[in-house]
Amino acid sequence: MDGHTAIEITAFASLSDIPAEEWDACACPEAADGGFPVDPFTTHRFLKALEDSGSVGPGTGWQPRYLLARAAGQVIAAAPLYAKGHSQGEYIFDHNWAHAYERAGGRYYPKLQMAVPFTPATGRRFLTRPGWEDMGRAALVQGAVQVAEDNGLSSLHITFCTEEEAEAGARIGLLRRTTQQFHWENAGYGSFDDFLASLSSRKRKTIRKERAQAQGFGGDIVSLTGDDLRPEHWDAFWRFYQDTGARKWGSPYLTRSFFDLVQETMRDDILLVLAVREGVPVAGALNFIGRDVLFGRYWGCTEHHPCLHFELCYYQAIDAAIARGLARVEAGAQGEHKLARGYLPVPTHSLHWIADPGFSEAVENYLEAERAAVEEDIEILTAYGPFRKAQVEEQE
Repeated sequence: MDGHTAIEITAFASLSDIPAEEWDACACPEAADGGFPVDPFTTHRFLKALEDSGSVGPGTGWQPRYLLARAAGQVIAAAPLYAKGHSQGEYIFDHNWAHAYERAGGRYYPKLQMAVPFTPATGRRFLTRPGWEDMGRAALVQGAVQVAEDNGLSSLHITFCTEEEAEAGARIGLLRRTTQQFHWENAGYGSFDDFLASLSSRKRKTIRKERAQAQGFGGDIVSLTGDDLRPEHWDAFWRFYQDTGARKWGSPYLTRSFFDLVQETMRDDILLVLAVREGVPVAGALNFIGRDVLFGRYWGCTEHHPCLHFELCYYQAIDAAIARGLARVEAGAQGEHKLARGYLPVPTHSLHWIADPGFSEAVENYLEAERAAVEEDIEILTAYGPFRKAQVEEQE
């Protein structure tokens, strides 16, 4: 692993051309012990389910260009890379950049996106085999920029990367962006009541009231994982997902077959929470289980009941994280309503490369001002959070 090691970088249009063991040796080497991966979304099985189900690929605006870096006779690094014909399904919004660039006479699309499609969850984007971190990361950046330049693309966007990756990328000249999400942190709670005890009296009472309202919807709440998941559960959740997708995005990002594929290959990585009334599911929340984190992904319903959304998405997730000894719940993008329910603001990170020097400089100036505003917002929101004042000071 010296500076003279030859590295070969290749782009692939299909994950079927990349053996799962080679990809996962970089994406989730920790799972070799049989446990959960740190990040379920960069595993070969998750990304391949997106591709095989038609959720990405022709007609979706997400064209795979997976990168592999080889050295010393083995794959040392990999990256989920896509050519994008729009900015949908990313959750790090650059629509204003696109409009400004095109008003100035440029062509913003297509662009390159190093990301997990439709998944606003922080994780490594430069997937490197242990021991090859620096060299693998540098090779992937070089390879992605080369793909952009060779194809005359406007830009490269590396979204929801780790803080370490963001810092490393900034050191080599990539533009760094900071946004925010709301996460719940497990402070070693033994029960939900232990968590409630850390809140102010008013917030504690509000949450108890919300849980009582939700659980009085007239049925049962069940949590399913592994072999307890059945086709009929996915039929129900597909109805919920279609309803939410139609309202939020105009049409759902994922196809119906995606859920069948993850049932086959990832059912142990899934926690599906359903509200069932008279034997019929009426609402549900889909979570993915990481090694240390529960990732909340999708919610939907066919009946509206007071506070049921909060119960299934936030409180049941906290219950599950405590029971499993997980360190954190990440409940997805946006949503200041999560603050009152114990989810505090945290920074999220992305990196950007823009081919046009003048436009790159303008974006860099914007990002500098945006970072300051996000940092201030996080500080203010944390101060107004639901925790007792002494608890907030301890966390800070």
